[in-house]
Amino acid sequence: MRVVPVSILLLSAAMMVSHLDAADWPQFRGPGGQGVTSETNLPLVWSESENVAWKTELPGYGASSPIALGDRLYLTCYSGYGIDRENSGRMEDLTLHVVCLENDGEIVWDQHVQPKLPESERVRDHGYAAATPATDGKFLYVFFGKTGVLKFDLDGNQLWQADVGDRTHGWGCGTSPVLYRNLVIVNASVESGSLVAINKDTGEEVWRAGGMDASWNTPHLVDVGGGQQELVVSVKDKILAFDPATGAPLWNCDGIPDYVCPSIVSQDGVVYVIGGRTSRAIAVRAGGRGDVTDTHRLWEAKAGANVVSPVIHDGHLYWVSDRNTIAYCVRLADGEVVYAERFRGQPYASALAGDGKLYVVTRNGGTYVLAAKPEFEQLAHNRLDDRSTFNASPIVADGKLYLRSDKYLYCIGE
Repeated sequence: MRVVPVSILLLSAAMMVSHLDAADWPQFRGPGGQGVTSETNLPLVWSESENVAWKTELPGYGASSPIALGDRLYLTCYSGYGIDRENSGRMEDLTLHVVCLENDGEIVWDQHVQPKLPESERVRDHGYAAATPATDGKFLYVFFGKTGVLKFDLDGNQLWQADVGDRTHGWGCGTSPVLYRNLVIVNASVESGSLVAINKDTGEEVWRAGGMDASWNTPHLVDVGGGQQELVVSVKDKILAFDPATGAPLWNCDGIPDYVCPSIVSQDGVVYVIGGRTSRAIAVRAGGRGDVTDTHRLWEAKAGANVVSPVIHDGHLYWVSDRNTIAYCVRLADGEVVYAERFRGQPYASALAGDGKLYVVTRNGGTYVLAAKPEFEQLAHNRLDDRSTFNASPIVADGKLYLRSDKYLYCIGE
């Protein structure tokens, strides 16, 4: 009796992803939200005069990463208010943007979104466009915090707008939407202290789960075997797992005793969580039920970060902490800190792994390329003549590396 519905679900899932190509980068940190690419021959060295295919001035500021679908890129911006800290301007002039570019850098369309006011008067560091869009290959889904979740077609036509809460915070909204079957799921910790799932077709709320306390990280879908996934999010003091279809709580584990910004990564059914001003990394095997602190928590390490998310490569966890500017390598098997090397430059962007390299974008000090191996080795340090700030995480699409600053989008490659 169970064979038919499972087959239908697998077929449905396959149909939903069939229009995404292997070279696409459909969400925050790419396929699966892991910050990893299988592409090779990625650029190692660049400057304003070398290996910059193009540079496009954007219609507004922002910290969101671009996403890539086919021959186009999509990202979000804001303009009109809060750009200059000394002279913020009038809040009534704040405009949110959803922008589409061709992969040659030409802006195809720039859709303006009227924000719901009042917004937070001053958002520290990353402004009013920090959430990275997500696409299922047919439509675009964006999150603008208090203004809500919006769906666009690929020509820039808005199809619906859904409200997830009306609270604001001085740190702004920093979580990005994830897609699961016919749902758009957002961590609306700031706006309502909730995890909210919205029907992709109608924009109607399907389920809501509370407990999103001091959480600025994007929810993560972890594979637990048998074609099943769990939705895991890190909040203050806890790591929480839910059924992504219904929002029903599955398990919880003691987590980071602080606000949490870094997103979760996973491999082989184990989730890895970092965070906190006390610098912690925690490994938990998914698939349990109830409080699994004593049964499924595998290890804890004294290494962490306030903002950046880690990346997994070849049995190790890598990141460069924005808090203490230390580059970490932690062994997945037992949590041993393999190296902790002092690093020059502060990243807010999360690392990207690919082609045997780790790309670490710092806010104002350029991009460092490290060897993806458990011995610290710096391969390159690349700077651009851009005096604005780089907060967005880098992406890879079709052999090119894309970097987004407050003012520009760069395509790095020959």
